[in-house]
Amino acid sequence: MPIHFERPEFDARQARATAALREAGLDAILLFAPESHLWLTGYDTFGFAMFQTMVLSANGDIHLMTRIPDLRQARHTSTLAEDQITIWPEHEGSNPAAHLKDLLERMGLTGKRIGFESQTAGLTDYNGQLLRSALPGLSDASDLIRALRRIKSPAEIKMHRRAAALSDDALDAAIETTHGGAFEGDILAAMQGAVFKGGGDYAGNEFILGSGPGALLCRYYSGRRTLDAQDQLTLEWSGAYARYHAAMMRTMVVGKPNASQTHMFNAAKEAIEACEDAIRPGDPMGNVFEAHAKVFDARGLGHARLQACGYGMGAVYNPIWVDFPMFYEGNPLPMQAGQVFFLHMILMDSDAGLAMTLGHSVLVTETGVERLSRHPLVMLTA
Repeated sequence: MPIHFERPEFDARQARATAALREAGLDAILLFAPESHLWLTGYDTFGFAMFQTMVLSANGDIHLMTRIPDLRQARHTSTLAEDQITIWPEHEGSNPAAHLKDLLERMGLTGKRIGFESQTAGLTDYNGQLLRSALPGLSDASDLIRALRRIKSPAEIKMHRRAAALSDDALDAAIETTHGGAFEGDILAAMQGAVFKGGGDYAGNEFILGSGPGALLCRYYSGRRTLDAQDQLTLEWSGAYARYHAAMMRTMVVGKPNASQTHMFNAAKEAIEACEDAIRPGDPMGNVFEAHAKVFDARGLGHARLQACGYGMGAVYNPIWVDFPMFYEGNPLPMQAGQVFFLHMILMDSDAGLAMTLGHSVLVTETGVERLSRHPLVMLTA
């Protein structure tokens, strides 16, 4: 039996997926995204780095084709029965796409209308070329399962709440260990350790931590320094539970904040509150970006803001915890109750050498939003 959800949860997901297949006019879909495998059956592995796919037919048949190291992984984590798992043989000259073609024939899907997921790290360009060569005529259906995953069930929302609590615990650990003279590695270890001690997982990408000039970076990089008595430290991280995420972001001021940092924080706080006010079921996602940009531009900080201010959260795998879509200018996609989003207000002023960020995850409700973090919106100093 799957580890994190009861069987009826997966039955409901599989029913939604097969209905979506029929609505799209497809007889089957080849699922390469590990998020789709997890959502549909509970199957949890990083084996997607190799050639691996899950076949879902419109009549509800599910079959996994994978490598032998993941056989027991599938048995242990998923709803799949033994006869639903095929191991493709690995030897010199073996073509997994050809073995997939044989599997589709056994499933009675030869010549049928079949979609596949291409917008995923689970299908490299090399393997994609093998796939198209063996199975010409496939149609891209990358958004079919992804669209279903956007609206979270009550059981999934519980997972996001667990992840958010772990994110809060990690921030508590960062606050406790950050001070002038602190080593970045100790702060990072305390944050990640708090997640593990709470029963959480590795996040979909590395925790981002940078001080001094590195505080203006939005990506992880390898380079550890010791904080100065007057410094800045930008943190972006996410607790993860059963692969579900609830990211957060903060810039901490070490020492006394100057006037510019105070101004930037006040703008970030106003902007995130404006974004929360703009989240309404049925309204376009572009409204949220517009609310963010309007605040920063009015406060003379348009030069320091980014071209997006957040994105979806879900149960995702590396290389990133982003679960699209994103809040960007003009995005027409309507928001829906049951979605979880990460809102990040990011100001990076390269001329001044200053950073200020503020971010947390929210749940879209029938009337607006609910913050998932317990931490208040206050400037953090050490």
